[in-house]
Amino acid sequence: MAQKNHLFRFASHKNNRETLYGETRLDRYYPFSKDNRLTVMVWNIYKQQKLNWLSILKEYGKDRDLILLQEAKASNELVEFSKAHFLVGDQVPAIEITKDSYGVMTLASSYPVYSRPFRTAEPFLRLAKSALITVYPLFDKRLLMVVNVHSVNFSLGVKIYREQIQSIAEHVMNHNGPVIFAGDFNTWSRKRLHLLYLFTRRMGLKSVNFDDDCRKSFFKSPLDFIFYRGLILEKSEVLQTDASDHNPLLVDFRIR
Repeated sequence: MAQKNHLFRFASHKNNRETLYGETRLDRYYPFSKDNRLTVMVWNIYKQQKLNWLSILKEYGKDRDLILLQEAKASNELVEFSKAHFLVGDQVPAIEITKDSYGVMTLASSYPVYSRPFRTAEPFLRLAKSALITVYPLFDKRLLMVVNVHSVNFSLGVKIYREQIQSIAEHVMNHNGPVIFAGDFNTWSRKRLHLLYLFTRRMGLKSVNFDDDCRKSFFKSPLDFIFYRGLILEKSEVLQTDASDHNPLLVDFRIR
């Protein structure tokens, strides 16, 4: 029997990481503490290969409600940052090499009541991309679904790309509540971009726009996106930095 996809959980009150397989539901209630606002950072952190990644996280991320990272290495420095400033950090390893794991990682100041890891193999490589759904309680008793995505990159056509997005979209369409759907979608072709917009329309999501749009792009097509529903967008910004090969996205929402 094939092993279920899994995630590593780094909780602020526990010394060791937990490994959770498949869907996980928890009977815990830790809503986001800020009354009516939700602050989010989305960033492909480039496996922390640049020297100043931690200073950017500390300056712009430590007081946020959510940080959605792609290409995150679960290094001691990142785990320590997560435990110091967030209630829990969840990583879905796309790649595991000896003791190192790399993949999407969601840091939250609330404890998830539901989590579901995804892992999709790249067609031509022995590597994979990961995604993560987590659901958190809000102060108004609604449940916020957060989807952290790193889309497959190297593929001919869009079959694998479509399958990855569709497997996630089914969960979003079945969720009755606000949603944040964000990450590095590797939309380097017109077909990929069209497919992403098609699915986000089906999910009832809006795209966050940026006035000074310096997101990483390929042939003038941005790769990083934040989509949402059931929230009110108050502020959006792209932070220019050399701490990664992608620029972080910073967004403030108001909870309806």
